Amino acid sequence: MSQIAWLGPHDPFPNPYRDPDPDQSVPGLFAVSERIYPGQLEQAYQLGIFPWYSDNQPVLWWSPDPRMVLKPSEFKCSISLQKNIRHFCQDDKSKLLVDNDFGAVIRACATSSRKEQDGTWITHEIMDAYTSLFEQGRAHSIALIENGQLIGGLYCVALGSMVFGESMFSLKPNASKIALSALSAWCIQNAIAMIDCQQETNHLRSLGGAPIPRPEFLEHLQKSVNQSTIDRPWNFDKSILNYWL
Repeated sequence: MSQIAWLGPHDPFPNPYRDPDPDQSVPGLFAVSERIYPGQLEQAYQLGIFPWYSDNQPVLWWSPDPRMVLKPSEFKCSISLQKNIRHFCQDDKSKLLVDNDFGAVIRACATSSRKEQDGTWITHEIMDAYTSLFEQGRAHSIALIENGQLIGGLYCVALGSMVFGESMFSLKPNASKIALSALSAWCIQNAIAMIDCQQETNHLRSLGGAPIPRPEFLEHLQKSVNQSTIDRPWNFDKSILNYWL
C-alpha cells in the first residue's frame, strides 16, 4: 500500500489517469498539502482533483470513484420547479445576476446550513483560492436577487468546455434549484455536456445527477478541458430560464 502524497509548493499531483488510489483505506484521497499553493487549484481541476477539507486540517485533495455528475440535458425540472421559475421570471423585482458579486455568493455558500452536511468545507483559504480563480475568469457565480436581496445562487469553475459545480445555497425555498436550472440551460445552449458535481447527494440525484465511474469522468474531462465552447465573459440573465417553460 503506497502512502498519500504530501505536496510542497512545486510538487505535481499524482495522476489519476494512471495511478490507482494511493491508499485504498481512504478511497478517493489522492494528496495532502499544507495549504493551497499558487496555481495548484487549476492544476488539480485539469486532473479531475478537487480540495475538500475542514478548518484545522491540512488541505485534502480528492478524486472519488464513482464521480457524481449532472448532464444538463438530463436536468429534472419538475412541475413545481417550473412554477417557481415562472414566478421568478414574471416578478419585475427579481433578477438573475452572473459574475456580479462572486464574494457575496461564496460567503453565502459558506454560511448556509445544509441537511446533508455538518458544518462547511468552504474555509477562508478556499474562499481566497476560488476568488483568485474568479479574477482570472475561471470561476463564476450565479446570484438570484429578490427585492434587492440575495436569496440563492451557486458558484462553479469552468475550464475549456468543462464546468465544475462547487456549491449552491438557498435563503428561500428552491432558489438554488432555480440557479442550477439556469446554469443547466446555459450549458445546453453552449454545448456543455457535463457538470461535475464531485460527490453524491440525494439533492443532486433528485435533480438528475448520477454517479459515473471515475475513468469515464476522466475520459470526458480530458476531451473537454482544452476545447472551449464557452464565450467569455459569461453574460446571461433570467431569460435563460425560459428554456424550461
